[in-house]
Amino acid sequence: MEWKELLSARRWGTKEADYTDQDLARSQFQRDYDRLIFSSPFRRLQNKTQVFPLPGSVFVHNRLTHSLEVASVGRSLGRIFYNQLKKDNPLLDEENPLISEVGNIVAAACLAHDLGNPAFGHSGEAAISRYFTDGDGTRYQQDVTEAQWKDLINFEGNANAIRILTHPFNGKGFGAFALTYSTLAAIGKYPCAAIAGHQKKILHRKKYGFFQSEQNTYKEIAEFLGVQKESEEPLIFKRHPLTFLVEAADDICYNIIDLEDAHRLKILTFAEVRALLEPLCNDKNLDTRFLSEGYDDDAKVSLMRAKAINTLTQECSRIFYEEQPQILAGEYNRSITDAIPEPYLTAWKNIETISVQKIYNSSSVIQKEVAGYKVMAGLLEEFIPALLHNNTHYYKKLVQLIPPQFHTDKEDTYSRIQSVLDFVSGMTDLYAVELYSKIKGISFPSIS
Repeated sequence: MEWKELLSARRWGTKEADYTDQDLARSQFQRDYDRLIFSSPFRRLQNKTQVFPLPGSVFVHNRLTHSLEVASVGRSLGRIFYNQLKKDNPLLDEENPLISEVGNIVAAACLAHDLGNPAFGHSGEAAISRYFTDGDGTRYQQDVTEAQWKDLINFEGNANAIRILTHPFNGKGFGAFALTYSTLAAIGKYPCAAIAGHQKKILHRKKYGFFQSEQNTYKEIAEFLGVQKESEEPLIFKRHPLTFLVEAADDICYNIIDLEDAHRLKILTFAEVRALLEPLCNDKNLDTRFLSEGYDDDAKVSLMRAKAINTLTQECSRIFYEEQPQILAGEYNRSITDAIPEPYLTAWKNIETISVQKIYNSSSVIQKEVAGYKVMAGLLEEFIPALLHNNTHYYKKLVQLIPPQFHTDKEDTYSRIQSVLDFVSGMTDLYAVELYSKIKGISFPSIS
C-alpha cells in the first residue's frame, strides 16, 4: 500500500475524484472533525455509558468525553509520525501534500470510533445479539441470508459507525456525513464482513467492520484508496494503516483513564492506582513534585495519568514508524500496544488484569449491564415485530414512535430489522430506560 493512494480528500457521496480546495480556516480533514463535533449522533454520546453507570454525583467518563480524549491522543500519534517522516525527508510535503494531515485524519477517525455503540456500553451490543440468538428474534433466521444473520447475531458497534456515517437515512441527505474516504477507512478496525469475523488470531478479523448493507460502500472506499484485499467472498480487506493509530489511541485512553474513574469512585485506592501507573510515568521525581506543589490524591492520579499517556504515546508512535514497512505490506498482525517494550509492557498488562478483576466486574458495572440486557431486549421485542408486520392497532402505534429518519421503503426482513436497530442503537441510556418503562407500562408518560 502507498501513502499517496491511502490519503485522499475524496468525500463519500460525491462524484468528484478529489477535493483540493481548502478554506482559510480548515483543511478537508479538519472539516471531517468539525462535522462530527456538531452532529447529533456525536452529541448523544454524552449520555451513553463508557464503563460506569450514568448519571452520578461523581464525574466519570462517558462515550463523548472518552471520544474527545481518544481524538486528542490520536492527533498526537499522527503528528509525531509525520514529524519523524519529515525529519527523514525534508521534501516530504512536496512529494505527498496530504501526508501532513495524518494527525487530523486520525483525530477525526478517533472522534467517530464509538459513534455506533449502543446504550449501556458493550453489554448493549451483547444484548442486541442475544435477542437474535436466544430471544424472540430467533424466528427471523429463516427470513434472512446466512451473511445477514451473522450481522444480527453479532451486532457490532464498529460496523454500525460506518453505517451511521454513510447510510442515506430519510431526510438526512444521500451522502450522510460526506466524510473523506481516508477518515472512513481509518475507522474500520476490522475491515471484513461478519461472516469472516471473530477470528481471534487475526487482528483485523477479531470482530467485523461493516454490515452486509454497507459492504459495497466499504469496498468502494477501500479499493479507491488502494487498501489490500484479502478475499472477495467473504469480503476481507487488510487494515488501512492509520487504523493502527486509532486503535492505539483508544487502547491508551480507556486502559489508563478507567483507573482514574475507578479511583474517584473508590473502587481502587490511591496506593493501588499509583502502583499501576508509576511504572509508566518515566519520572523518578514524582514524590518531590507531589510535595512541592501540594497535590491531593485526585490531582496526583491526574498527573500520573497524563505522564503515563505521554509515555505510551511516544512509544506507540515510535513502533508505528519502525513497523511502517510491514504495516504498509499488510503483514503486521498485532496491536501496537502489544509491542511496547519492557518495563512498560508488564505495567500495561498489569493494568489490563486489574481492570478486568476490579473495575469491569465491580457491582455497579454488572448491575448496569444486567439492566441493559433487559431494556434493549424489551425494546427490540416490541419494535421489530411492529415494523415487520404493522397489522394491528398496537403495532401501528408503536411504529409511529419510530422517527421518520429510521423508516425504510424496503420490504425485506433484514432491512426492516436494521431500521429498528438504527433507532434502538442510537438511543442514550436514559432515553432507552424511559421509553422501555413507558411502553412496558412501568411508568406513565406525562405532557411536557
